[in-house]
Amino acid sequence: MGAPDWSAPHVPGRVLLLGADSLAAQSVTTLSGVVTQAVTDGVRLAFTPAGTDDRAFAVTLQRAGLRVQPDFLYAPLATPNDPGVPGNAGVPVAGVGSFTQSYLTRVRAPQAWTFLQGCGKTPVAAKTAILDSKVEAGHPDLTGRVAASASFLSPESGGSDTSTGHGTASAGLVGAATNNGRGVAGVTWSGPLLAVEVLGAAGGSTSDLARGLNESVRQGAKVINMSLGLSGDPGDAVLAQALTNAAKSAVLVAAAGNTAGDGVYYPASHPDVIAVGAVAQNDGQLACYSARPSAARPRPLNIVAPGGAGNCTGATNAAQMLILAPGGTYTLGAGTSFAAPLVSGVAALMRAANPALSAADTKARLLGSVNTAAGQPLLDANAAVRAATR
Repeated sequence: MGAPDWSAPHVPGRVLLLGADSLAAQSVTTLSGVVTQAVTDGVRLAFTPAGTDDRAFAVTLQRAGLRVQPDFLYAPLATPNDPGVPGNAGVPVAGVGSFTQSYLTRVRAPQAWTFLQGCGKTPVAAKTAILDSKVEAGHPDLTGRVAASASFLSPESGGSDTSTGHGTASAGLVGAATNNGRGVAGVTWSGPLLAVEVLGAAGGSTSDLARGLNESVRQGAKVINMSLGLSGDPGDAVLAQALTNAAKSAVLVAAAGNTAGDGVYYPASHPDVIAVGAVAQNDGQLACYSARPSAARPRPLNIVAPGGAGNCTGATNAAQMLILAPGGTYTLGAGTSFAAPLVSGVAALMRAANPALSAADTKARLLGSVNTAAGQPLLDANAAVRAATR
């Protein structure tokens, strides 16, 4: 066993003395005036004198020949009380049954939450923009999460999409209100979401998206999620420039697309964007629908995350994604659209845990901490958050 780690979570204001039943005379003299308390045979608590740092106090005691360590602080694995969190009762989906968010454990989100809590931090999000269809800010599981909204729909967009709930689902995966005793847990427990409507019932245009990106940057978004795309490389110079500009301050995350043979969609294929593919039941195998590199478009996926089984062979309801739905309800879904927000949520945790990280550094640490599963770069929330705090 190595030397004690004084940076690890521990109870402040006291240290533990080992072998305290047989103290040498010098050690007894050093402890003169120090309040101690028996713990077990050979172990005592020594309370750090006022105005003294625990580590400095320990050094003084060690110089007197004492064995000293922190009184480490252990905590149970963070388990929010939301019914959808694995281990809880599950969320009813009308006509189907009750389901939990198995994808959270697959990306090791609970371990990331526990680590942050052990560091004295809550799993809070840096401001995250959801570029998508209209977000139902009044959904009971988004209460208090949507800090601001903006809409950039052109007349050709067909008006607000109020039926699919796509934007609401994306927002919920990043930041459903967590530990509130209802519904599902977001990757982030709290923190501001910026709902930017760029997709209408008929889709969204370059100008819609470019304006949405610029507004997200103007409002200080540190992460931008784009669960949208266009097959192929359209040669969209306007959107390309908007993405390049936004990437200077925000981590850009996009769904890779839901057509397996067409290569990675745009804007996920833009070099400044994290392209997210989806895995289904098997973390080491891409979902049957997930976009992937093709001969014509070899741009690789940067990372993969659970996206639900969809209609892949052997798919079951339990292997789909439990997501928010219109009207304050919940449903099951699948697609790279639902894998991308998991990545965005982790990036938001990283930038909140260490606000000094740049967008580029956050991206590098996120992609450098993946859990490789059968060759796939699988999102690992715990490793990514730890990498952010080093």
